Amino acid sequence: MGEGSVDMKAMIMTKVGGAEVLELQEVPQPSIERETDILVRVKASAINPVDAKQRTRGTWYPSEPPQILGIDGAGVIEEVGKAIKELKPGDEVFFAAGGMGKSPGNNAEFNVIDGRFAARKPSAVTFEEAAAVPCAAITAWESLFDHGGLEEGQKVLVHAGAGGVGHAAIQLAKAKGVHVCTTVSSDEKARFVKGLGADKVVRYRDEDFVQEVLDWTDGAGVDVLLDLVGGETLFKSLSCTRFYGTVVEILSPGLAAADWTEARLRNLRIAWELMLTPMYYDLEDKQAHHRDILECLAAMMEKGTLKMHISNTFPLEKAADAHRAIEQGHTMGKLVLTV
Repeated sequence: MGEGSVDMKAMIMTKVGGAEVLELQEVPQPSIERETDILVRVKASAINPVDAKQRTRGTWYPSEPPQILGIDGAGVIEEVGKAIKELKPGDEVFFAAGGMGKSPGNNAEFNVIDGRFAARKPSAVTFEEAAAVPCAAITAWESLFDHGGLEEGQKVLVHAGAGGVGHAAIQLAKAKGVHVCTTVSSDEKARFVKGLGADKVVRYRDEDFVQEVLDWTDGAGVDVLLDLVGGETLFKSLSCTRFYGTVVEILSPGLAAADWTEARLRNLRIAWELMLTPMYYDLEDKQAHHRDILECLAAMMEKGTLKMHISNTFPLEKAADAHRAIEQGHTMGKLVLTV
């Protein structure tokens, strides 16, 4: 450390491995380098499955640890670059930035991000709720509307509706006037998604979701399928998606063994959704689109038509516990670190 330098606390991924590789350390606080940068005092950072996958497999940008994970963030602006005119120190913002190996993530007390792609946090929403939004709700938005083209009065099947993306998708679809069917694993999750407005809930362990969906749609199938499970679930779902309908997948279905016969016979449109693409490839127009989506989501949160459910919060020093929890795969809504 040089004279006058400042340290901050950050959760460091010291190497690729289990949750035990995460260590709280003192590291140099970042500073603004570009005209479009903003320095944010991070207040909360959501934990997503992609964070745990990067910890066990390596970051998207293959670079050697140590790394700071955490793509989702919310906090208070400390300083802005001279090209940033619409934001100022003291403003509260939320965003998806960093945490993929190319630049530091938000599991730290401070981060420097591109201010052009941050959105103002609604005043009535907590930092934890705001941090829970970007990855999950942008994924849901792009899946339903950008890819699925859902319109009022149509029907959608959302698999795993109690999860982070799923519970956001249910609320976004209902706000659009869409009829929603969703699958869950338990009575507790069934009660949860009904509270979000789901019209039809299928307990997939006890019921044949394909037949339930066909009965619900009078044999026609849903207009859009949002699959958040992958594998066999995806291919079973093709037969309850209407002819010329749309299938949106966020996971790899295992293409080597894939049988797309039913999709071809039904003339289904297949789309993949990966909200990380704009950050990975530095697609500025698409990152701006994500900011626009965040602004729409902020307006919905202010009106109360979108509420991110946080099942548990962890202090920054307990990030390893949050990673273990997300890897179990039973979380309702989101897990969030408080910084």
